[in-house]
Parts: sequence; structure tokens; C-alpha cells
Amino acid sequence: MNEHPSARPPASGTDSAATGMMSGFGNEHATEALPGALPVGRNSPQRPAYGLYAEQISGTAFTAPRAQNRRTWFYRIVPSVVSQGEWRRIDLPLWLTAPSDDGSFPHTQCRWSPQPEPHAPVDFLDGMASYVWNGDMGAGSGLAVHLYCANAPMDRRYFKNADAEMVLLPAAGSVRLRTECGILDLTPGDLAVIPRGIKIAVDLPDGPSRGYLCENYGAPFELPDLGPIGANGLANPRDFLYPQAAYEDIAGEFELVLKTGGAFHACMLGHSPLDVVAWHGNHAPCRYDLRTFNVFGSISFDHPDPSIFTVLTSRSDTPGVANADLVAFAPRWLVGQDTFRPPWYHVNTMSEFMGLLYGAYDARPKGFLPGGASLHNCMIPHGPAPEIFEAASTHDLSPQRVDDGISFMLESRHPYRVTDHAMTGAGLQRDYPGTWQGLKRQFTG
Repeated sequence: MNEHPSARPPASGTDSAATGMMSGFGNEHATEALPGALPVGRNSPQRPAYGLYAEQISGTAFTAPRAQNRRTWFYRIVPSVVSQGEWRRIDLPLWLTAPSDDGSFPHTQCRWSPQPEPHAPVDFLDGMASYVWNGDMGAGSGLAVHLYCANAPMDRRYFKNADAEMVLLPAAGSVRLRTECGILDLTPGDLAVIPRGIKIAVDLPDGPSRGYLCENYGAPFELPDLGPIGANGLANPRDFLYPQAAYEDIAGEFELVLKTGGAFHACMLGHSPLDVVAWHGNHAPCRYDLRTFNVFGSISFDHPDPSIFTVLTSRSDTPGVANADLVAFAPRWLVGQDTFRPPWYHVNTMSEFMGLLYGAYDARPKGFLPGGASLHNCMIPHGPAPEIFEAASTHDLSPQRVDDGISFMLESRHPYRVTDHAMTGAGLQRDYPGTWQGLKRQFTG
């Protein structure tokens, strides 16, 4: 697998227009693949154009405040309620849902190597393995993080997740995400937000792919408040790109996999479920290029908390304490004077799961690989490797460009539980906690 993304200019309003995509996080979008397919002035006309069916998908309660309300109207060839065959229980044994009896709370730092590439054909669903989880899906809190490794497309197979909103982050190999709303193409460095209940299929246009999938059981991800930063900065809304309508009018034998209540069920369909000819609303998948993140930091001394790198946040019932924060460490300049510039040594009440999309992470250039992961749970100490500490302590403090890769962190108020698969598998780097033992005692008092 290619561990580095193909070159692509950063997304922008101009880029979205050139590629036919629609920009603006959480905006009310409207798109049609056939002229006149989208009703004008109403949502549910007596006779929609082209013999289509009107169907609404609601991502929040009907009575949620307008600013938080999420719903989309689909105009599709066949409504979702039709042509479903007998449902049967299927087993994806390594994909778990919170709460689960599987796993334990680790008492030390954890790090994993990337998932090995499978020898037999494995698609996105079958190549998924849960690593950490917290909270309770049924109670609407917490999240789970899975690592996937796939070498086959989801041919005539589709997936609907009723349990969670999903965030997909490829780390090697590109991904074509076909959805009810249209098509999103992703390379390492991109993420896709897939709302709860949206049907998808994952193709691999360049061969095998590995990466990460976050299931968010809590409040939908949104852009964080900017506070004293002001009106602009961090992840700009216009850089989130939404697909134009694109439908599949195909008959045959297809499988729909449904995840609900932590269990997987499948049924056969006589048509592709991606048959939406037009849609309007704000409950729709989108793509974001992490290379467009507008990084903020100190231009005098010290450096701010990593919360300044928050791309998206899922709020909890406690103001200022997130169910989940998705944080990105994107290319940036370090200029602080009389400052230790890497992340400091730290003991945190929030729990931190990290992944690397490509390149290297500046605080851990060795052993932390694209497609791998690390976990520093609640109150578990962590910080830069000894060689990074030595280098940063003697750096000449000239402006320093950090542009070796992109990593991300999923920070949560809930401690993560680590699955048995992650704790007993060959990918666990059992020597990781010992890597700090090279720090020298240098007290001179």
C-alpha cells in the first residue's frame, strides 16, 4: 500500500465549483441529477416528477432547535421500505459496539502497528476491527474507533449504520465512497463525515486501503465555537464539500447490511439502494481535506493546549467537555521563543486515541506508523520521545516548519476500553511504555 497521498491542491470554494461539489459545513444543500426532479416550493408533492417517491431521513428529533435540526428529503426511485427480503443475522466478530464485555481499561500507554494486509479478498466491512470504545450506544454517548484494512470493493453490497454517525479517515490507498447523496473521493489526508442512517458502499479505485473509522454515538459532530479567535480560522465551513446527486438505477441481486443495536443483519434487495435522483437538506455526507485546516498557535512564547487544533466536536451535557473532539495536527510553523516546542509531558483527564494518516508525527517519529494507533487514557502520563526531548531542548529556536505528515486525535471525556483483539494481537507494541526510560535524570539543584 502507498503510505503517502497523491498530490491534490487544497479544497476551496473555487475547487468545489470546478468539481461540481457543494461547499459549506451543515448548510442546506439542494441538488438534482435530472432536471426538474427536485420539487419547488414543497417537500412532498402529490405526484413527484419522474414517478419518484419522496422520503425524509431525520438525523435529529423533529423538535430539535432549528440550528441543530438535521434532516434531508430524498426523491428516489424506490422508497427504502420496499423490496427488503428476509433479514438474517450475520457476524462481523471483530466489530464491537459499546457497551461490551470485551476488553479492559489499560493501566499504561498503548501503541499498535498498522493492520496487516489480508491475503484473501476482504471488503471494507469484513476488514474492520474494533480497537477502543467508551460510553453507551443505547444511551447516546461515547464513541468507538476501528481500524480497517480492505483489498476488495463492496461489490453489490451496501451498508447502513443505525447506531452511529461515522467518520472515515483513509491512511493508505484512496477510497471512493458511494452514498445515497452522491459520490465522495478520499485520499489519505481527507476525512468523510457520514451521518447516521445514510446508506453507503466503499470502493477501492487504486487497490488496497487501510485506515480508521470512528463511530460517534453521541451528538452529531459540529464545528467548534471559536471564542476569542473570532469569526475565522481552524476548519473553515466552506472547505467541507458535499456531493451532487448521483443515482444508481440497477436491478439485480444486492445485499444490504444493517448495523443496529450493536448487531449486524443482512437482507437481499432487487435493486441498488443508492437510487436517490434528487435531495435537499443538511443531513448528508461531506468530505474535508485536513491540509486546509487553518492552524493557530503562539507567535510569542509557549504554545496553547491541543484543543486549538479541534476540527469537529461532539458536545456532551457538560458545557466545554466534549463527548468527542476530532483534533488534527496539520502542517504548521513553530516560532515560540524560549519555548519547548513539541507537546509537553502531560497527564490528562481526557482520553486520547491517536492515528497517523501519512508521514510522521513530530513528537514520535519512530514506531508510530501510518495506519497504526496509540492510546493515552485518562490520567496516563505521556509526552515526546527522549530523542525528541533532547533535540527540542537544544534547538536554535529559529522558525521551524513542521510538514512531515498529518495525524489526528479523538479525545473523549470517557476513558477508552481496549478490545481483546487489540490487546492480544500481534500489532500491539509491547515495548512502547518503555520508550520513555531513555530520559536522563538532569537535576542540578
